[in-house]
Amino acid sequence: MGVLRQNTPMSAIQLDSLHWKLDDRSTLRSMTSEEFDPLFQRYTQEFFDDATQVFRLREALSPEERERMKFLREQMNLAHPIQLQLGLFVDGEFAGWHFGRQDSVSSFYMQNSGVLPKFRRRGLYTEMLKRVLETTTQLGFLEIWSRHNATNNDVIIPKLKLGFVISALEVSDIFGTLVHLRYYPSALRRKMADYRVGQIKPDAEIKRLLKID
Repeated sequence: MGVLRQNTPMSAIQLDSLHWKLDDRSTLRSMTSEEFDPLFQRYTQEFFDDATQVFRLREALSPEERERMKFLREQMNLAHPIQLQLGLFVDGEFAGWHFGRQDSVSSFYMQNSGVLPKFRRRGLYTEMLKRVLETTTQLGFLEIWSRHNATNNDVIIPKLKLGFVISALEVSDIFGTLVHLRYYPSALRRKMADYRVGQIKPDAEIKRLLKID
């Protein structure tokens, strides 16, 4: 099979049988997991673990966290992800909302939430946020994240106060400049985030996990 051209119909692409002859001695081809995994694992330590400070999360998970990951993995169907749709009511009147969804085995995306103007400044957003974090943590998610316009302090500040950290900036053609916030239920992962940005020096636990002599 030659180089795929830009107008190749998707239906004509057989991903499990791709094959290119790069030169007289070199080829590039699809591999099954059975073929690929042993070869990749053989060299991954040399290329990644030994040369970089990679945080292998699986080595740090507690037995309880491993069990929750097993549950989430078994439940995961990204065509039908775990979702939350919450309505906030004050005296029976609709006052706000939250909806979010699982976007990977271990990650929950807080997609949208808000409190209507007449019900703001009562701490309702913070209380709603606490319940979302409580629920998603109990489900076993290892990170809960969201993204917001960079000047949306009414949302960003309450989240930072509850333990979210800034994890990225995104320039979106649709929404403009967005701040990504992440919440780690694990104190270890929060500590690792502080180390990564230079907030703290590595302690014995971090040195062990990152294999720092």
